[in-house]
Amino acid sequence: MSSPVTPVPATAVAPVAKKVPHERTHHGDTFVDNYEWLRVKDDPEVVAHLEAENAYTEARTAHLASLRESIFQEIKSRTQETDLSVPSRMGRWWYYSRSYEGKQYGVQCRCPIAGQDDWTPPELSADTEIAGEQVLLDANELAQGHDFFSLGAFSVTLDGTLLAYSVDTAGDERYTLRFKDLVTGDELPDVIPGTAPGATWSVDNQHVFYMTVDEAWRPDTVWRHRLGTAQTDDVLVFHEPDERFWVGFGSTRSEKYLMIWIGSKITSEILCLESDDPEGEFRVVLPRVDGVEYSVEHAVVAGEDRFLILHNGDVDGAKADNFTLVDAPVADPTDQRTLLAHRADVRLEEVEAFAGHLVLSYRREALTRVAVWPLRAEGYGDLHELEFGEELYSVGVGSNPEWSGPLLRLGFTSFITPSRVYDYDVATGALLLRKAQPVLGGYDPADYEQHRDWATAADGTQIPISIVKRRSDAGASAVTGDVPAAGPAPLLLYGYGSYESSMDPGFSVARLSLLDRGMVFVVAHVRGGGEMGRHWYDNGKMLAKKNTFTDFVACARHLVDTGRTTPAQMVADGGSAGGLLMGAVANMAPELFGGILANVPFVDPLTSILDPSLPLTVIEWDEWGNPLADKDVYEYMKSYSPYENVTAQDYPAILAITSINDTRVLYVEPAKWVAALRATKTGDAPLLLKTEMSAGHGGVSGRYEKWKEVAFEYAWVLDTVGA
Repeated sequence: MSSPVTPVPATAVAPVAKKVPHERTHHGDTFVDNYEWLRVKDDPEVVAHLEAENAYTEARTAHLASLRESIFQEIKSRTQETDLSVPSRMGRWWYYSRSYEGKQYGVQCRCPIAGQDDWTPPELSADTEIAGEQVLLDANELAQGHDFFSLGAFSVTLDGTLLAYSVDTAGDERYTLRFKDLVTGDELPDVIPGTAPGATWSVDNQHVFYMTVDEAWRPDTVWRHRLGTAQTDDVLVFHEPDERFWVGFGSTRSEKYLMIWIGSKITSEILCLESDDPEGEFRVVLPRVDGVEYSVEHAVVAGEDRFLILHNGDVDGAKADNFTLVDAPVADPTDQRTLLAHRADVRLEEVEAFAGHLVLSYRREALTRVAVWPLRAEGYGDLHELEFGEELYSVGVGSNPEWSGPLLRLGFTSFITPSRVYDYDVATGALLLRKAQPVLGGYDPADYEQHRDWATAADGTQIPISIVKRRSDAGASAVTGDVPAAGPAPLLLYGYGSYESSMDPGFSVARLSLLDRGMVFVVAHVRGGGEMGRHWYDNGKMLAKKNTFTDFVACARHLVDTGRTTPAQMVADGGSAGGLLMGAVANMAPELFGGILANVPFVDPLTSILDPSLPLTVIEWDEWGNPLADKDVYEYMKSYSPYENVTAQDYPAILAITSINDTRVLYVEPAKWVAALRATKTGDAPLLLKTEMSAGHGGVSGRYEKWKEVAFEYAWVLDTVGA
């Protein structure tokens, strides 16, 4: 599907990557990879090629400079740049963040509580001095002199006197951990480089636990550091040798127990230790059983310490795929009683405990849900689900540091409702609005509509689709001055479909720049995600992975068949594993799309999953299968790998965006993919590759740089469909 003709500068000559045949043989099959040489990112020839691709992309999109600037200014003008978050109480302080006009990053602050019974967060104003305010960390100062900046850990001791924080200035997700005395404001001499992002204090405020990663960026080791001692004296607390498992560390909400979480894609194990004994030995809560996942939270029920365990193991001879909730004495986690039985239509996701109540997060009918479960003197009370009045929405538990607080912080949003922060009064049932995300310039949710549609997949499965658009009766567009036309419209179709990740409704200021220009935004909730429960995930992974791709194609065809759009007006969009989806549908159904936008796309999956030395590969075998050991997996992955299935056909316009320091999906994958497409395709639709030369998997850092990146992508999308 050729894109609209755009004047091409005479200097815009597409780079042609040289071919250096490299043979890869497995299970008797030999694949000749002509572009594997692009993997050596320190090779000056590779760098020169990436820079040539960037120059070509800039030349092919130079005519969009004015549109990019307009979209950037629209995002900026709609955003309240100087703002404050809603404070959350911990101990004697209210903690919150600030943003300032003209500054890229946030500033972490706090102010004192008025008294022990002060549970109502202060209404802070950006233009009013806040009594007793302390600036804990200004990321703008830390980012000075760096092209990239990311804040990892930000952890304050329970007594509020010490801060542990970590930063990454390369984009490779290796952080340097530092410490600050919040009483004096002094930086402490302790510095620990090469850590994973988090840090957890013990209740004695003297020991901090952190993690390091192996060569494949797998968090595999937990360390204990005593403040004031050298890093060489740090104690190795736990190491996980099995390359299929990640390690996490944290504490229960009660802060009574420190927890080590060990998990693969399908199996988990948890170790615990009393936080007031930080130098003690961790003990296993429940030993790992292959194929069984579980999580643990601590609650005090009728005066007894109990573990709440969410698991998907066998119950009465059948696997609880959507999880069941049990509790057990801390002293004997095997002595379990069922609190919530498994349900085929409800996917239990998380339970959080407070002194007086539990909070359950789950999903039903492809929407998130939250229920509050009071704890009575005699035990559990009656569970109550919170209700919201929109067809599509997302709700989740927010920042609730206090174990004994009477209020529950919640976050709420939808495609048309800007983010809202609520406090739910557990005793009265009152839902108290603390903040509604300001959208400047006269935004009115009534000018937009969202609703759910369903497409029929090749095997008859009904695939949920979320549709967002400007209402046809909303009047003149703020951008174009035109009334959106009836009939087929330009449309951006987004998809992901991996790792049981759900693409839940959420508001976007930037997206208004598309909607106000008449574009429709659609999310295809394809299998491989988690929107409809664990079976939705299971039927879109391993040897069922192609369902993800055929579901997306079915959604695209449904949108055309129902008259919402035409192929020439539709752009497909996905990133990371969603970029794999983009590459697959480009090969399967190029005629359905006018363009494809692929961010950090996982388009050479077989090469990556065959190499255990690459970051994350072994862990990924539970998601995709192990093609090294299993011929069937090898052949199945080869049959859908975007890079290996590029053919001589008329592809739509493609924009691939990647980052040189990405440790999750290496830049070489889209670089090879674009090179192969350009050498093989028919037709004249442009293929563009844009590589951020100082960023990682998340792309550029800093809010203004991110807005500029979004403006770049949206301008390309609008131009591609002629909107």
